[in-house]
Amino acid sequence: MFVGHDAWAGAFWNRRTLQKGQGMSVEEHLATTISSRFEAGGEPRATRRRHGIGFWVVALAFLTGMAFSTIPTPLYPLYQQREGFSTFTVTVVFAVYAVGVIISLILAGHISDWIGRKRVLIPALGIEALAAILFLVWPDLAGLLIARFVTGLGVGMLTATATAYLNELHGVHHPSGGRGRFEIVSTAANIGGLGVGPLVAGALAQFVTSPLTVPYLVFLALLMLSMIGVAVTPETVRQLPQRPSYRPQALGGAASGRVFWEAAGSAFAAFAIFGIFTSVAPGFVAGTLNEPSRLLAGVSVFVVFGAAALAQSTTNRIGGGARLAIGLVGETAGLITLAAGMIAVSFPAFLIGGALAGASAGILFKSAIGTVVASTDASKRGGALASVFLVAYLGLIVPSLAIGVTTLYTSAALAMLWFSAALVVLLAVLARYSVRSRSASRA
Repeated sequence: MFVGHDAWAGAFWNRRTLQKGQGMSVEEHLATTISSRFEAGGEPRATRRRHGIGFWVVALAFLTGMAFSTIPTPLYPLYQQREGFSTFTVTVVFAVYAVGVIISLILAGHISDWIGRKRVLIPALGIEALAAILFLVWPDLAGLLIARFVTGLGVGMLTATATAYLNELHGVHHPSGGRGRFEIVSTAANIGGLGVGPLVAGALAQFVTSPLTVPYLVFLALLMLSMIGVAVTPETVRQLPQRPSYRPQALGGAASGRVFWEAAGSAFAAFAIFGIFTSVAPGFVAGTLNEPSRLLAGVSVFVVFGAAALAQSTTNRIGGGARLAIGLVGETAGLITLAAGMIAVSFPAFLIGGALAGASAGILFKSAIGTVVASTDASKRGGALASVFLVAYLGLIVPSLAIGVTTLYTSAALAMLWFSAALVVLLAVLARYSVRSRSASRA
């Protein structure tokens, strides 16, 4: 439930009456009512302006939080050199982070629907700031594991909450403007942030004298500033007279079975690509492809996430079904190119394949988020999004750990090839399920 003006609340509570009105959709009635009241002048216009500023503040905080989560990506080879651990250990460190995300999503990813977005988002950023401190004061393997787990706890609280918060702030600021800006900004902050982290950390690691310290200090300051910014942003959730009894997040939330599983499958396939490039890919680039530069490791990850963010921003006018098809075909082509680069030991081919797979993964993830937001009631949107993120982060854990285990018995190149083949099979299964479900819905 949104706040900010009586028109929004009144229009929402009278959905049934509106549906019986002059042939307009509920969304059109809502847009017309809210827009006319906000144009009346005075306080409503000032309220709308505050929500517009808050939209960008939350977007920057979202980007900062997600960027912080991938800072260690180009630094893993440095940790390996200092601590002497294997590629498998890197995947365990990464999996610990993803486990933290999943636990947080299950326990707290949905509670902002009734206690408020700010009451979850500010602590989430604070938990990430705590992780930054742990990275600084506890630099060995045990500290790395704990800091990554704590980071995951913060990210699990952040993702669904910030996404729902941005949607609501956008709705108040642009009540009749459609969801285009929200979709572009929210997915760019999420996926783009995951790419910004390795780029900044890789650049700092290449040029500063304390590569395992300075990146965390920089982001600690940014996280603290983000907390202050969110604190002065308007809340968008009305406090309920009687708070619902607490329950852990269940898969699906308020989304229907077909909608949820199609979205969840797309998110899993997308995050499988993201997981590989934020865990073992930098080590693969430095070792198998003989490119030891920390900056280049960060750039290779940034290219994947940058391509994802760019693809998301340029597919706004494409329908959901077409997005899904483009994402599935494109990710398959990217994986084939990626595999060719690995076989030929060609860094350019590997990078092109990663960019194509990343762009397509970004489209798949945008399709998943857009589908859930459009089909879920606002009062349960945080829970539904948390469910999709839960499955998505399983996509981070399973493939990365599988590759880590495989490298104990075979080469990293062969492990990456097996991963690519398995993901192509998953994409084919997802395409078949999508065709069948859409055919059934038309019947």
